[in-house]
This record gives sequence, structure tokens and C-alpha cells, in this order.
Amino acid sequence: MDSAQLETFAAVVREGSFDAAARVLNVTPSAVSQRIKALEQAAGQVLVRRSKPCQATEAGEPLLRLAGQIALLEREALATARGGRGGDWTRAAIVVNADSLATWFMPALAAVPAELRLLFDIYTDDQEHTAELLRSGAVMAAVTAQNVPVQGCRSQRLGAMRYRAVAAPAMFGTWFADGVTPAALADAPMVVLNRKDRLQHRFLRTLTRRDLDPPIHYVPSVTAFDEAIRLGLGWGMVPDLVADADLAEDRYRELVPGGLLNVPLYWQHWRLESAVLTALTTAVQAAAATALR
Repeated sequence: MDSAQLETFAAVVREGSFDAAARVLNVTPSAVSQRIKALEQAAGQVLVRRSKPCQATEAGEPLLRLAGQIALLEREALATARGGRGGDWTRAAIVVNADSLATWFMPALAAVPAELRLLFDIYTDDQEHTAELLRSGAVMAAVTAQNVPVQGCRSQRLGAMRYRAVAAPAMFGTWFADGVTPAALADAPMVVLNRKDRLQHRFLRTLTRRDLDPPIHYVPSVTAFDEAIRLGLGWGMVPDLVADADLAEDRYRELVPGGLLNVPLYWQHWRLESAVLTALTTAVQAAAATALR
């Protein structure tokens, strides 16, 4: 396939529009349109969903992944031909669950050798859904709760992120004065990161063997999520990487002392022999080994 067409296709999906892709590639929007049309004619299918933002169709997802892999391998081949000197920056797209991003993952990126000249493009999603971006070809690697490798990828276990169910002391006293009972848990407000976040519901199910439907605050920021619990808006599941310090300072109380929820995490990435992916994997595994269980 024409590498310029594949590059243009990837730019349209990454940037979200034909015009934005044209600016990044320093060509006219007409040239972008012509390249996409030619690629779709060669594939015999529509590859780009002309929405806002533009998205790859199901037929386009394998080509999006191919475009990224070709760009990465071409870049590394050129660097090798130059004796490893200089070269262009490489954009490394990765998707990570929010709690990992807020706790242990950034030190992993900082440990990647600077001579690789990587520009990180970080996406965030619930750990149960991060593999979807890997499957679509939008990213080269993912921290995910899914252990089964996405087609064309490798999967390696990182460890488990441990969560504790906590509340502010005042909130605990108001809602759980008579104990952490199913009735109290059904009435007490709960803090949830977003509508994909099912950790709190999983904990309730594990604890009570029931499907409870308590009042919910949706707080789509890890920092604000933790603050909402400290301020007494509701209870929630917090990684022990964060919760331990607050418990020691009496800013949190555990709903069930010692009641933990472990979420296994995996590192999935393209199945390529690549210096970039090797360095990323080494750094992520080292950081996870010190932070996860």
C-alpha cells in the first residue's frame, strides 16, 4: 500500500479532521481528500467515518494499526542507518487507566532513554476498556485489565492495583453509625469516576452478594475524586498507593478494615521487534514492579 496514503489516513484519525491532518502534513485539504479516496478505492471499503471527530471504520482499524507500525519501523530503520544519531521525534500513543496515570505510570515514561526522542501521546480510559483503543489501532500500547492479547499484540502481567473502600470520618459517622450494612450501603452516597467505572459496584457485590443501586456522584478526575471523598460527599474505592497516607492521618476511614479489591493489570503492545516498544516495556515493567502487588 502507498505509505503516503497510510500516513494521511492515520493523521486524519489522530487529528480528527481532514483540515487538521492537512496542517500537520503540510499539504492541502484537497490532497488529503484525494489520498483517502485512493486508499478507500484500493481497499474497496470506507475507511474513515466522516464524523466530528473523524474515526476509523471497523474496516479501517487494521490499516490504522498498520500505518502506525510502518511509521515506527521506518523511523527506527532510518535511525539505525544514521548510526543512532539524532533523527526525528517519534510520537508514542499509549492508553492508561486513570489511577495508574495518577500514581505509578509517569515515572515509567520518565525512565525511557532520552535518546529515543519520544513524544508521548497519552490517552486515558477505564482499565476494562483501554484495550479497545489498542484494538482500533489508535495506540501502540495499553495498560489494561484484559489479559487476553489483542490480535497482533503481546500481553504481560504487571501486577495488581489494590483498592480500599474509604470515606471521610464525618461521612462514615453519618451514614454508617449503625454499621456497614447492606441497607446503609444502599442509602449512602458513592463517588464514581465516570459511567465506565464499576469498581464501587464490584466491591458492593463482593461484600453484600447483592446488586445495590446507591446514590452516585460522578467526578471525572482522580484528584477531584479523592478530594470529594475527603470532603465527605460520599465513599469510594481509592488505590492504597493514595489511601494509606490519608488513613494514617485520619482523613479516611475504611468501610471494612482489611477489605481490599485487587485489580490485575496487564501491559499489551504491538507484536513488533522495536527499540521503542522494548524500552517502553522495560520501563513500565520496572515501575509496576515497585508499585503494584
